[in-house]
Amino acid sequence: MSLVRLNIKGISYSQTQNGAYALILNEVDGDRKLPIVIGAFEAQSIAIALEKEIRPPRPLTHDLFKNFADRFDIVVKQVIIHKLVDGVFYSSLICERDKIEEIIDARTSDAIALALRFQAPIFTYKNILDKAGIYLKVNPKKEDEEQDSILVDDLIVEEIEAASVEQEGYKNTSLEELHKLLDEAVNNEDYETAAKLRDEISKR
Repeated sequence: MSLVRLNIKGISYSQTQNGAYALILNEVDGDRKLPIVIGAFEAQSIAIALEKEIRPPRPLTHDLFKNFADRFDIVVKQVIIHKLVDGVFYSSLICERDKIEEIIDARTSDAIALALRFQAPIFTYKNILDKAGIYLKVNPKKEDEEQDSILVDDLIVEEIEAASVEQEGYKNTSLEELHKLLDEAVNNEDYETAAKLRDEISKR
């Protein structure tokens, strides 16, 4: 499978859903965009890395990882978004130490936050871009400048509505069953589902 390089186009936020952000990745040699819904903390971390001039008084989690890696001569060479399952993207960090390469699984938002700090390229496979890539109309005229954010906003609303529907399904599930489902999700490394189950348990 051929790899496609991506650049970060920017971060959009939903006008209607608090705390929802979308990271927009742009195909380097094409017009498709790959939108990935991320949390507020990850959006902040990526935005700070993009700005470069903003330096938090204390290191953020991704800055701490970078400092730790630098101390032990570990370099993130590239990030690959390698899988898409049920709307969830899975990524890998390609790391190197003493000329030995290691592959580490990571959430896509974390992987990209680290890629920025290591100035590492970001890739995905062509079949993922074919499946999830979209064309956002970009018009240089000022009155059309909000077209990207409007479409992204719609995308975020759809993602969140889908998640809300899924959480609605947990209302009739007992607390004991929720804990069992949570254990299964963690064992399967399905952290997105685990987070939803954890939220439902917290509500109880």
